[in-house]
Amino acid sequence: MRIIEDTFTIDAKGMHYKDLNEEIEKKLNEGYKKIKLINVNGQRYIGAGLTFPDRDIEIYGVPGNDLGVFMNGLNIKVYGNAQDGVGNTMNDGEIVIYGSCGDIMGYGMRGGKIFVKGNVGYRVGIHMKEYKDKIPVIVVGGTAGDFLGEYMAGGRIIVLGLEEEDDENLCGYFCSTGIHGGIIYFRGKIPEYKLGKEGKILGIDEEDEKFLEENVKKFSDYFGIDYNYIMEKPFLKVIPFNKRPYGKLYAY
Repeated sequence: MRIIEDTFTIDAKGMHYKDLNEEIEKKLNEGYKKIKLINVNGQRYIGAGLTFPDRDIEIYGVPGNDLGVFMNGLNIKVYGNAQDGVGNTMNDGEIVIYGSCGDIMGYGMRGGKIFVKGNVGYRVGIHMKEYKDKIPVIVVGGTAGDFLGEYMAGGRIIVLGLEEEDDENLCGYFCSTGIHGGIIYFRGKIPEYKLGKEGKILGIDEEDEKFLEENVKKFSDYFGIDYNYIMEKPFLKVIPFNKRPYGKLYAY
């Protein structure tokens, strides 16, 4: 059956998460280009494992844990806050959050991009990884909690701290603990005592500048924040000291 309308609206009030997710997938398979979810209140696994790279989901309310888990291609916008585990092991697509986000965002993330206007919780980017041209990206407009980029094996995280005047508060403690790949960028300075001993602070180079320009511009466009204002403040980066920080602890 050919779909004439582009958008289908689902009222999620009181819906069980399984019923909601089945309805979303059904309507996408019917050919709708955009699914609009209203009255979302903690339903989990929205977008789980879906492969619709040219489709959109708009969420009004607060989605539950594991939004976009295992997602292979979809564009999700959340007009509010999100709970824990956003982008858990996602492979592709984009998630844009117009509020703040909970813990372990981007856990094991393998591709795609996540943009958050506000703050994020603990252990964001833990176990992020990359393979060939698959480089996952997280951009945070506010600040991050403890253990940012823990055991990070690849990918890129950008922390802008737009509402934070004190650079010491851009992230919590133990940032980059166990990091052995990837890069974490900070707009401003980060004191060394906030880092795990596996992380190393460096200035950015021309390649970093191109990457930041591309992704900060996209952040700016999504949230209507002046790009030039964001880029007025210098950036630095945190990279791993080596690729196998705990290699000596294991037998060969």
